[in-house]
Amino acid sequence: MNAANAITLFRFALIPVFGVLAVMYGRSVEIGTPDETLRFLALGTFILAAASDGIDGYVARKYNQTSKLGAVLDALADKVLMLTGLITLSFVAWGESDWIIPAWYIVMVIARDVSIGLGCAMILSLGIKIQVKPHWTGKATTIAQLFTLGWVMLKVVPLSPLYPTIVAAVLTLWSSWAYSLNCIRQVNELKT
Repeated sequence: MNAANAITLFRFALIPVFGVLAVMYGRSVEIGTPDETLRFLALGTFILAAASDGIDGYVARKYNQTSKLGAVLDALADKVLMLTGLITLSFVAWGESDWIIPAWYIVMVIARDVSIGLGCAMILSLGIKIQVKPHWTGKATTIAQLFTLGWVMLKVVPLSPLYPTIVAAVLTLWSSWAYSLNCIRQVNELKT
């Protein structure tokens, strides 16, 4: 195992640690005695896990440790970290009763990921090869999701997390549309 993949596996190991700390903090809020140490530990764990994404990519490129396995593990770790954060913070309030990410957004994110995955699987089952290139809307969606998570975890702005969630939702729908159009275009080009 190379160093880049080891860093990715470390990120996987941090994900349940973050989840447990986030739930523990939410429970302390629920009983009326918020333990801010738990909040900062959860936040620090999430930041460390997110930062390790850039570190493993840097190590892979610098030391020529790129591999298909590494690319798959990296993408999977990113997705699991993001979903863990979004799902946890949609069920565990970190403040007032509305200080959560709305559940409808989680349904939207999961539906987007499942539809993209099923679409790719269907295309592959037909023996068609397409190139999935990152689109700026996908990156913007990730940034908006991270911003939404930060909004909840940092508690700096006293406005409901609904506002950044709406921005993330618009970008989620836009990126779904962009990826679908790209896929349809490539399949149509291969048919002709």
